[in-house]
Amino acid sequence: MADIEHIQYVRKPVDAVYAALSTQEGLGAVWTEKLVVKPEVGFINEFDFSDNYDTKFRNVELTPPTRILWECVQSDPEWIGTSVSFDLETRNDMTAVTLRHMGWREVTEFYRFCNYNWGQFLYSLKLYLETGKGQPYQQRQF
Repeated sequence: MADIEHIQYVRKPVDAVYAALSTQEGLGAVWTEKLVVKPEVGFINEFDFSDNYDTKFRNVELTPPTRILWECVQSDPEWIGTSVSFDLETRNDMTAVTLRHMGWREVTEFYRFCNYNWGQFLYSLKLYLETGKGQPYQQRQF
């Protein structure tokens, strides 16, 4: 199995970062403008990337303000059964965000593409929190 792992440093308090990663408003500004998200354990968040809300993650763990864990229940076949976690830690005047996409069955072209795009996700998160404007899917150029 393979995992993707990235870290980003954001000049905002950990509570603000947690809110951006667990709410419809935050994820809408960072990842995709079309989504249905509730910060409730067991809720299945739905994300639309021009695929009719085909990407769905169950909230497995929500531990404010330090950890979020999702399990993919619907998406590209390579994502189904994988997990995405966000671990947040205060470091001086910043929040360290460690993103892990765990449980890939193998390293494929899609894995490599997603690895790059998770890095872009964290950059969008940083932009959103530090400048007020992220780069969700609908505003990116691929």
